[in-house]
Amino acid sequence: MTQAKPSTDPRVADIVKKGEIRVALYVPQYSRDPVTGELRGWTIDLVAALGGRMGVKGVPVEHPTPPQAVESVASGNCDTSILGIEKVRGVAVDYSPGLLEADYTLVVPAGSQVHSVADADRPGVRIAVVRNHASTLTLERMLKHATLVYEDLPNQTFELMRDGKADMMASLHEIVLRYSSKIPGSRVVEGRYGFNTLALAARKGLTERLSYFTEFVEKAKADGTVQRAIDHSGWHGLHVAPKG
Repeated sequence: MTQAKPSTDPRVADIVKKGEIRVALYVPQYSRDPVTGELRGWTIDLVAALGGRMGVKGVPVEHPTPPQAVESVASGNCDTSILGIEKVRGVAVDYSPGLLEADYTLVVPAGSQVHSVADADRPGVRIAVVRNHASTLTLERMLKHATLVYEDLPNQTFELMRDGKADMMASLHEIVLRYSSKIPGSRVVEGRYGFNTLALAARKGLTERLSYFTEFVEKAKADGTVQRAIDHSGWHGLHVAPKG
């Protein structure tokens, strides 16, 4: 992407002065090329697009979990994050309108009689989830009978199901689809039990910065930047968020 001249917009003058915008990302929003080590994914394309608009370098900053990304923005270590909108995070950050929506669903092993989330919500059913992930927070609000079994990272969560310590795994559609390929006969449950609206986050109270991010988000949706990032990534279950 050709970098534009540095923005003169006073709302982001402090970032432009640094020559880069640091964007907190977290697993599994991106992947790393096993040969070159280069980061890839729809988030990486959007970080580049944001930096390009501002005329500075877009720098993705890796974090293991969403709470660590939130803390990075709240502390000022990062300027923003592509973050799932959740009320519990609103004490630390403010959000732009949604960039995109990511579907949530389940992966079940061979022979499972579960065909929907309603089927899964039964006494004795154990669902492996990533602690504090937006997909998990949604399930915590929905479920009445099933039990959630927590791990901190997606790989560890998958191992719970693979090793028989959970009956299924819940996460983003793209993530459970990847793990499904590792267990013969497993399948992704049709439909979705919710979706994650992801937006740009700003440290609480930085209203001018958030205003700039909001303009970027709406333009990126309207001019096809977000859709191109989705298409380039090949992710399943991602959709451009509605206007506003």
